[in-house]
Amino acid sequence: MSLQETLKALSDPTRREILQMLRGGSKSAGEISERFDITAAAVSRHLSVLKDADLIRDQRDGKFIIYTLNTSVLEDVLLWVSNLKGE
Repeated sequence: MSLQETLKALSDPTRREILQMLRGGSKSAGEISERFDITAAAVSRHLSVLKDADLIRDQRDGKFIIYTLNTSVLEDVLLWVSNLKGE
């Protein structure tokens, strides 16, 4: 995972909204899809980008895939921004 991939993933408003949703707790792909007026395939692609950037993790639970926020990557980004600001 690189900072460039992380920032690219964070650049999209839909992906940022998905991260906000997951801040409240783990959600299935279906629960996430219900929130958006886009196709399930489009939501799946957003989830894939977030997963590739290691911003979320997934775990199979029976026939469902449950997504969880990975805060350690966000902490790394915040540390980078703080260092950039000279804090």
